[in-house]
This record gives sequence, C-alpha cells and structure tokens, in this order.
Amino acid sequence: MTQTTAQLKSRAQDEASRFPALLARAEQLAGTVLLGEHGRRRAGLGDDFWQYRPMRAGDSLRWVDWRRSAKGDDQFIREREWQVAQSVQLWVDPGASMRFSSQKDLPTKADRAQLIALAAAVLLIRGGERVGLTGWDLPPRRGEAQVLRLAEMLSREDTTDYAEPEARGMLPHARSLFISDFMSDIAPIEAALTKAADRGVRGVLVQVLDPSEEAFPFQGRTIFESVGKSLAHETLKAGELRDRYLQRLAERKDRLETLCRLTGWQFYSHHTDHSAQSALLWLYRALDGGHG
Repeated sequence: MTQTTAQLKSRAQDEASRFPALLARAEQLAGTVLLGEHGRRRAGLGDDFWQYRPMRAGDSLRWVDWRRSAKGDDQFIREREWQVAQSVQLWVDPGASMRFSSQKDLPTKADRAQLIALAAAVLLIRGGERVGLTGWDLPPRRGEAQVLRLAEMLSREDTTDYAEPEARGMLPHARSLFISDFMSDIAPIEAALTKAADRGVRGVLVQVLDPSEEAFPFQGRTIFESVGKSLAHETLKAGELRDRYLQRLAERKDRLETLCRLTGWQFYSHHTDHSAQSALLWLYRALDGGHG
C-alpha cells in the first residue's frame, strides 16, 4: 500500500509539473514570432490612429482629415485601427494516439500539438483577443490568467485511443483551431466542421504527424499496436502494406483539405521532425488572415 501511495504521489507531481514547463516553452516559442498587434493592424472601428491614405471613390467627405489634406492637393482619409476583439476557441486532441513518437529524440504528437496551440494562444491573448477551449469547460477570455488555465487544461490526456473533436459551445462567428493527427474515423470530424460552419465559425485544422507515419519505413515482421493498446495487427510482410497505407493517408489528407475548403477553413500538415516555429508562424498568419 505504501508503494502504491508513493507511486500515485509521484504521478500527481509529474502531472502537476507538466503545464508550467509547457507554458515556459510556449512563451519562448511565441517570442520567436513577431507579435505586433494580432488581428488589429487593419482599418476599422476604433480610437487609435493607424494611417493616412488617399481618398477613393465611395469615401465619405466626413472621413477626410482636412488638416493633413491641406498640406497638398490630394485629400486624405484618417484610418483607425480595428478594436473589436475576436473569440478564438481551441480543440487539441487529448487521445492516446497523440502520445506516439517513433524516436526518442522526437517529441510526441501531443507535445507538439499542445506547444503550438498554447504558443498561438499566448500570441492571440497578448494581441487583445479572447481565447478559450471548445466545449463548456473554458470559455474564451483575455488575460495572463487565461494562459495559465489553458496550459493546465491542454496538458490533460484521455485514455481512449482516438478522441472526437469537441464542437459544443462554439460561439457564432468565432474563430477556431483544431489540432490532431486526424487519423480516426472521419465522420465526427466532418460533423464538427459542419456544425462550426453552420454557426459561422471559420478556422484552421492542423494535422500533426510523426515522420514515420508519413514515410511508413517498416519491413518484414512487424506488430502494429495502438498507444492505448486497444488495437493490434501483426504482419510478416509490412513492406507490402506500404503502398496501400500511403494511398489511404493521401486520401485522408485530400478529404480533410476538401472538407476545409467546403466549410471555409484552412488545412495544414505538420511533422514533429520539423520546427515548431514554422508551424506557429503559418498558424499565426492563417488566423490573422481569417480575422473579421
């Protein structure tokens, strides 16, 4: 009994120590991306001056800055920055399949997914946006305290091999980010994006894969077993499965891209042997470009 208690205590300490470490890495990663004012460096309703631009057809005379225009022959419009905060909701796959890594020097898919999601949240929140999770547990909010809550909740794991996207509680016309390997049944993924699109939600799907899942480097006798150990398959000729596997993977990616195109979302595939910075930079630009 003493040993069991000690083991439980050790496990609890390990779990408790995960999210501060994740947060530190996410903040460091976010610092590598030029923050600026996410989603705000655009003309719109607000109080802060952004830029002057020449008057165009259709502009009202009420918008003309006469003091600036008096300096020359042209009339100039005084534009202000967009000040409407956007709600962004995250779903990061907590399933056991995400805890796979083919090599000791590579992060698990879960680690990479949590890292880029939290780094994106840091950038968004510090840019004035509200960020939370899909579902009901953590609604979008601003502030550094929200970053801490996100770090804690993103560190949680599920016992099932494959988790279904959480599409409840999605706010109308919000933005959303789903990160997963998307290797599970396609139907719940389609249902989630369709539901999001019906509510006017636009967003990004980021597929995180281990390089071995892309290359399928297996030969001879191989036992394929899911991380949660609910599925297993043994073959003596793994190499003969390669072409069929790669075809199905290509079909899955094509289906995800088509689904995103139909629902107004964007799709990106990231490998854990590539830099997290490249994924975050793409994600940051994708979310910024889809604002409003």
